[in-house]
Amino acid sequence: MQLTYACRTDVGMVRVGNEDSMYAEANPYRGVFMVADGMGGHAAGEVASAMAVQIVTRDIAPLSDISNSGAPEVLREALQDANRAIFDRTISEVDKQGMGTTASVLVLSRNRYLIGQVGDSRIYRVRNGVLEQLTKDHSYVQEQVDAGYITPEQARYHPYSNVITRCVGASPEVEPDVYSGELAVGDIFLVASDGLTGMLEDSHLQRLMLARHSPGRLVDHLIGEANRRGGLDNITAVVVQVTALDDPRLDSPTAETPVYRPPEK
Repeated sequence: MQLTYACRTDVGMVRVGNEDSMYAEANPYRGVFMVADGMGGHAAGEVASAMAVQIVTRDIAPLSDISNSGAPEVLREALQDANRAIFDRTISEVDKQGMGTTASVLVLSRNRYLIGQVGDSRIYRVRNGVLEQLTKDHSYVQEQVDAGYITPEQARYHPYSNVITRCVGASPEVEPDVYSGELAVGDIFLVASDGLTGMLEDSHLQRLMLARHSPGRLVDHLIGEANRRGGLDNITAVVVQVTALDDPRLDSPTAETPVYRPPEK
């Protein structure tokens, strides 16, 4: 397996601090990519997102074969471990009360992908010229769309569009969604916080993702366009391109940017 990837986070045009955290790492056998969008204010959000990234990536480090039937449970338990650690900290530290984070995790290995999802950060895939959202938001407006009360277009501009119904750290327990599927050469994945997807409609995302740029240039274009349209929140994007699925002993990953951003102090 050969992957080319890039990642970047940006404070946006309005916020003073950055509460997003991200992770991107790959070897010839596996890639792990994650975006966490913290909430809580007073530096608590960035603590929650950094904790989620550190705990989840640590817990899934031994996961080398995601085709194994136990792999989804490993990822689910990693997100639940992060949830308990963050929640416990909200109980023990007064200044951390109310903090939490989204978490979108993408693992690529042995010609398959595995996704863990909590919150409204998103994972998309471009295949054969079509952009598809692989995750479903845990949000109030998504529930309204699912119930048929509003349309997806109305959801984008709903006054409660930023209200999420599930996050890591807000309660003692959380139930992540887990998805899996097959990889194909040429697949391009986007893992992004809602600071990006809230600024760019899917049709615009698709045009940008199909521009045949390298992952590094694509990340820059995505963040630049989100800022041009207002940059109302922190913006984080990880782009991963699957360039080969042949003998892993012959290939090595290429990283175009630093792969981990710890929280700003």
